[in-house]
Amino acid sequence: MPCGLSHFVFRRAERSDLERIVQMLADDPLGAQRERYELPLAQGYLAAFEAISADPNNEVVVACLADEVIGVLQITFIPGLTYQGGWRALIEGVRVNAANRSSGLGRAMLEHAVRRARERGCRTVQLTTDKARPDARRFYEALGFVATHEGMKLQLKK
Repeated sequence: MPCGLSHFVFRRAERSDLERIVQMLADDPLGAQRERYELPLAQGYLAAFEAISADPNNEVVVACLADEVIGVLQITFIPGLTYQGGWRALIEGVRVNAANRSSGLGRAMLEHAVRRARERGCRTVQLTTDKARPDARRFYEALGFVATHEGMKLQLKK
């Protein structure tokens, strides 16, 4: 599916986008520590993409400019019993191609994700950012996100 000719266009990712997505995920200091961009792609990426694509509560969204994928994020829609059964949207894996940073694309991507959350009837949009990314935290705060909770993770080893 074409991406667009003169402005940012957002669409669901397709299998043919996966190599570019993994390349962007690996193209920063933290991503380089946990991702592996090499061809052929590790089977885990393919399996995860297929599972996400098959799940109606998950979307991998790519941002395109002139038929080039230049940004990506994943949105997961989560039902919950709190907030009287309210849904929430979780945004993960936000990346903008290095050459397109500071172009307004990141803001446009997050605005798109928030629109999708509203369309799905979500009460809350949440995301996490690594403490080693203070610029990302300032970016999210400028978009209205507030650090109301202390996030915690437990890394499970295979």
